[in-house]
Amino acid sequence: MDTKRIIEGLLFASHEPLSLEKIHSLVDGVDRSALRTWIQELGKEYQEQDRAFRLVEVAGGYQLRTLPELAPWLRKLRRQSPPRLSQASVETLAVIAYRQPVTRAEVEYIRGVDSGAVLRSLMEKGLLKILGRKDGPGRPLLYGTSKKFLEIFGLKDLSSLPALNEVEEFRQGELPGQVNGQAGIWAESKEEGFTE
Repeated sequence: MDTKRIIEGLLFASHEPLSLEKIHSLVDGVDRSALRTWIQELGKEYQEQDRAFRLVEVAGGYQLRTLPELAPWLRKLRRQSPPRLSQASVETLAVIAYRQPVTRAEVEYIRGVDSGAVLRSLMEKGLLKILGRKDGPGRPLLYGTSKKFLEIFGLKDLSSLPALNEVEEFRQGELPGQVNGQAGIWAESKEEGFTE
């Protein structure tokens, strides 16, 4: 069977991103550079054929994802409301994403309010993880974002986070790359009452 078709089948069947190492372990007798080439070819084919999905590199692996503009119809299919994060959760995630590893006290200092309940909620949702303990009095826990955070926000890794000046431009409605006056899923989410 064609190796590229096997790779495509693995990506299609997986509910989580597959790393190059994982794909290599599942496909016998193929070197990593050939795998990488086939993965890139698949991604290019999907884009050139204007498919309803793309092959994206996210959270240290590869995953097939539908286009963001199809979200309203896909939600109808699944009959579920979009996940919502409170303003406090989004603020806390932003602080941790940009400053990790960070302690609860540091998050609370930056936000100016108690963040214990928000941290617990984000841990329960799997968006945060404990990275260790800080040296110093009380040895407080150090928080960081998880692989699930990268998956949900469509990030390859933490270096894919937008620069803080880009975030400010987005808040002011000046984000480059907008399509029809909308910036992908964020613009759609505002229409549906998502909390930023």
